[in-house]
Amino acid sequence: MAGSFRQIMVKYAANQRLLNLFDKGGSSHVACRRWLNLQEYQSKKLMENFDVNVQRFKVVESAADAKNAAQHILDTNAKELVVKAMILAGGRGKGKFSSGLQGGVHLTTDPTKVSDLCKDMLGYNLVTKQTSAEGVTVKKIMVAEALDITRETYFAILMDRSYMGPVMVGSPAGGMDIEEVAEKTPHLIFKDPIDIDKGIQESQAIKMAENLGFTGEKLQKAAEQITKLYKLFISVDATQVEINPLGETPDGDVVCFDAKVNFDDNAEFRQKEIFLMDDKSESDPKEVVAEENGLSYISMDGNIACLVNGAGLAMATMDIIQHCGGRPANFLDLGGGVQEHQVYQAFKIVLSDTKVEAILVNIFGGIVDCKIIANGIVKAGKELNISMPLVVRLEGMNVNEAKEILKESNLPIVSANDFGDAAEKVVASLKS
Repeated sequence: MAGSFRQIMVKYAANQRLLNLFDKGGSSHVACRRWLNLQEYQSKKLMENFDVNVQRFKVVESAADAKNAAQHILDTNAKELVVKAMILAGGRGKGKFSSGLQGGVHLTTDPTKVSDLCKDMLGYNLVTKQTSAEGVTVKKIMVAEALDITRETYFAILMDRSYMGPVMVGSPAGGMDIEEVAEKTPHLIFKDPIDIDKGIQESQAIKMAENLGFTGEKLQKAAEQITKLYKLFISVDATQVEINPLGETPDGDVVCFDAKVNFDDNAEFRQKEIFLMDDKSESDPKEVVAEENGLSYISMDGNIACLVNGAGLAMATMDIIQHCGGRPANFLDLGGGVQEHQVYQAFKIVLSDTKVEAILVNIFGGIVDCKIIANGIVKAGKELNISMPLVVRLEGMNVNEAKEILKESNLPIVSANDFGDAAEKVVASLKS
């Protein structure tokens, strides 16, 4: 599996991670749009709305508000506070701020310390293993009650294609990567499909709570949390609700300490309030523009831009570019119903990437009319003054007419006969 393929799957198929882990027979899925990602505090707020047990918390945007929030939480019998920088990337605890502060997660009992921490967090970039080298600017801080955890478990609900509906997945080994648990101790993974027409049954919730290792009074509490999480899952059109850890506290509570919620983008029309929470400030502006134009785009670190129709062909194109010694600059799927103006916008997007030094258009026209692609290329070539090497391979519907359109444009386009020829020519264009 080439590096380009891995990058695409990591970035675009995050909400398929568990599905692919537990449904080995299913194929990986690449979305036609950017997935909705909620900040941790937004997921916790959703859970609060469904009476799921979470830590008390407040979200602040200034050091003064942080101090007040900390004092309020302490005044309601909290023993300790956790201060968390709110960005979408993982690894915050081991990250570093441009202010010099080490770590995006801190524990304290002092409201003044909370204020001081926020002064070194807000407005500064936090760099973690999942961000770029520049990091992400922190604009919000979550101040929450810190609770001791005596035992950590893992619980998730996800849509599973093999069962054609929701499935509960749980493990008594929480607080760690579930993939590692499945690989090293598969007997600690429990699955239970839910009849989507009947909904979760009390017996199912109790059985899962038992599998997670809850006993006594905590067994019923855990079952209640599982039932409420299922209600959340169905009500918000989620494709996945993942709680890691679902933990026990010393005083016998069962608390959802962290959550990852993914949503069905096709249900956006039903979930307008949730989708309005989508924070695009951390997204690549090119990806946002692509989404607005009905295109799928992901930036990569190479210098050869790729305009392709179909996710599979796009990934194969990137891999063959690498095979020929080149480096793809992006994944860009024009889609099956692409129109001329979208082809033009696709060129604008890839040309806005300063790393791009050559462009490869690789189209197999089944549903797509090659004439539409050709007209879009000509429009872009003339209006955007493309001066870098442009290699075009077209095959399929109306390909002869499309090639004639390109020929008559008198643009400096290099035609390719097939897949391999296109990759070799675009790579060679950067060496000449």
